[in-house]
Amino acid sequence: MNITATLFGQIIAFVLLIYFVEKVLWAPLSTMLEDRQKRISDGLAAGEKGKHELELAEKKAQQEIKEAKDKASEIIALAEKRGSEIVEEAKQEARTEGERIVTAANAELEREVNRAKEALRSQVADLAVAGASKILKKEIDAASHKGIIAKLVTQI
Repeated sequence: MNITATLFGQIIAFVLLIYFVEKVLWAPLSTMLEDRQKRISDGLAAGEKGKHELELAEKKAQQEIKEAKDKASEIIALAEKRGSEIVEEAKQEARTEGERIVTAANAELEREVNRAKEALRSQVADLAVAGASKILKKEIDAASHKGIIAKLVTQI
C-alpha cells in the first residue's frame, strides 16, 4: 500500500472523528457545561440576593427593636408620670380630709367648751341664788357673810 493512501485514509478518519465528536459529543457536552454554568451563576445570584435580603431583614429587625424600646421607655415614662400624679392626688385628698377632720374637731371642741361654759354659768347662777338666799335668811353680819362667800368661792 501506498503511504499516500494511508495518509489520506487517516486524514479522512480524523476528519470523520472530529465531525463525530463535534456533532455527537461536543454539542451536548457544551450544552451541559453552559447549563451548569447558568445554574452556578443563578445559584450565586440567589446567594447574593439572599445575603442582601438577610442584611435588609437584620436592619429592619434592628429598627423594629429600637422602635419597640423607644415605645417601651415612653410607656414607662408615662406610667411613672401617672403614678406621681396619683400619689400627688392622694396626698392632696389626704390633706383636704385632714383639714376637714381638724375643722370638725375644732367645731366639736368649741361646742363642748360652750356647753361647759353654759353648765358652769348655770351652776354659778344656782350658787349665787343659793348664796343670796342663805345671806338673806340670816341676819346681816359681816363675819357670817365672809363664811358664806368663802363657801361660794370654794364651790365655784
